[in-house]
Amino acid sequence: MNAGTHVPTGAGFVILPSIDLRGGLVVDLYQGDYSRETVYDDPAEAVANKFLGEGATWLHVVDLDGARDGAPANAALVRKLADIVHAHGARLELGGGIRSASVARAALDAGADRVIFGTAAVEHPDQVADAVRASGQEAVIVGIDGRDGRVATRGWQAPSEMTTRDLAEAMIALGVIRFVCTDIARDSTLTGPNTPELDVLNRAVAGRASVIASGGVTTVAQLQELHKLGLEGAVVGSALYAGRLTVAEAIAATRTGA
Repeated sequence: MNAGTHVPTGAGFVILPSIDLRGGLVVDLYQGDYSRETVYDDPAEAVANKFLGEGATWLHVVDLDGARDGAPANAALVRKLADIVHAHGARLELGGGIRSASVARAALDAGADRVIFGTAAVEHPDQVADAVRASGQEAVIVGIDGRDGRVATRGWQAPSEMTTRDLAEAMIALGVIRFVCTDIARDSTLTGPNTPELDVLNRAVAGRASVIASGGVTTVAQLQELHKLGLEGAVVGSALYAGRLTVAEAIAATRTGA
């Protein structure tokens, strides 16, 4: 472990409701496929207030336009969401189009509490290192977005030869202490998370970094299993929008001692 590294410990399992934005609307992409999009009627601000009203302490916001095109495209809306989140005493993490330390800094200055690097972690890891140095370890997450054990980039549209484990090790060497790990094949499918793979990754980085699960989480039982495995938390999206789960139920089910 690098000198001075702080690894998150024992703050309880965190439920992160997700809000995916495309063209200013709240949407859901099946397995990250931009041609298989569900658009929701409620504006993002209303969705945020609903999740926060049920007890969410973090929101996971993704700028899908930015993820695919390489630059944030919903900045004004993200700023509004950050204001709403902070008014509730909660925090916001932002992914999508964060491909340089300067863009990361701008997003943080605009109200995000931490930012998620995806493509840049594979293609320009120096930018991740610069962001960690400039903004601190707690402000930077790396998204490990995998399909069949290989990392995908550019809004999940471009496969790479890098394995998810190799990316994690490379990022830890740069001072990264937190990952959000998505199995693309499970995302928005309501089929459950890839628990075995999450467990393997979490064990591999234990004591050096923490892992947040993403993709496919649908039931209270699945969340409880992830909690027992020692993950830091879980991003929950489609299950909330489909009415299969509420934020309040998810929080209650994973509260320590539940």
